[in-house]
Amino acid sequence: MENNGLKQFPELLNGKTLLYVHGFGSSGQSGTVSRLRTVFPNARVIAPDLPIHPEEAISLLRHLCEEEKPDLILGTSMGGMYTEQLRGFWRICTNPALMIADTMQAHGMTGTQQFQNPRQDGIQTFYVDKALVKEYRQQSEHRFEDLDDEDRKHVFGLFGDEDTLVDTFDIFHEHYPQAMHFHGEHRMDDRSFMHSVLPVIRWIDDLQEHRERPIVYIGMETLVDGYRKPVSSCQKAIRQLIERYQVYFVAPAESSVPSAYADTTAWLEQYVNVPAWGHTVFTNQRRLLYGDYLIEASETREAMATSIVFGGDTFKTWDDIIDYFQRLGGQ
Repeated sequence: MENNGLKQFPELLNGKTLLYVHGFGSSGQSGTVSRLRTVFPNARVIAPDLPIHPEEAISLLRHLCEEEKPDLILGTSMGGMYTEQLRGFWRICTNPALMIADTMQAHGMTGTQQFQNPRQDGIQTFYVDKALVKEYRQQSEHRFEDLDDEDRKHVFGLFGDEDTLVDTFDIFHEHYPQAMHFHGEHRMDDRSFMHSVLPVIRWIDDLQEHRERPIVYIGMETLVDGYRKPVSSCQKAIRQLIERYQVYFVAPAESSVPSAYADTTAWLEQYVNVPAWGHTVFTNQRRLLYGDYLIEASETREAMATSIVFGGDTFKTWDDIIDYFQRLGGQ
């Protein structure tokens, strides 16, 4: 398992149960399970080996949900398809294979297959024939059944922008508003997990705990250099800030934007990605922003937040801002 900045967050999912639903040909011993147990040491991670037959798999998962009452369900690929169908729980569907039968046929996932990870029953191979593909097709057709507005609020979809195996963003987004792309491929690694899945888990945990974090607004002018690239250390600062603060990105209202900031959303998607989803504010009246801190290039008079002037005598660089917030310790 690659280690690209894997950290522990004992305060997240503390004392809670997380159900992980693995993908096709995998098991409950996958690298993602190890990653979850490392990052959330105080969570109880349940990761069953799923039966090959989909009707048996969904039956097992529903039984587990009834018994364990998981606080969060995370499913990847085929597991994302099953996760979408587990109504009544907070859920994250990562690259969900919502049309799995088509995926199996298109990518040669038929015939004799080998499990990618060890399973508790010791079985190493399985066989996929036309009848089994038909079972998966029938199961996938139950997607979005009995979906109501309340359930929609509790489901997030994450889709890798370099996923060449599954592309179900559009069909998912037709039913769930909380759908977003992340930088990554079909298979999750440490980097994509920490930068994409972890922020969503943090949002969910905050909502469940009614936790309010101090608010930090960041003016876009402090992030973008003259070549439309990120200012040095700003991405590092954002990653550290979102661990303790609720971070929002502030840009001028688009109707008044000269060309420099017209593509704010695209820039944030490229260089900040998931943490910026739903956290962008377009306004020409920053003095009306209500929060704890406002990082900006020049001080806003009468702002309802402590102004931190980037590029001034005290905060010449983003490293200076990092040091300042580290001393604050989340206050």
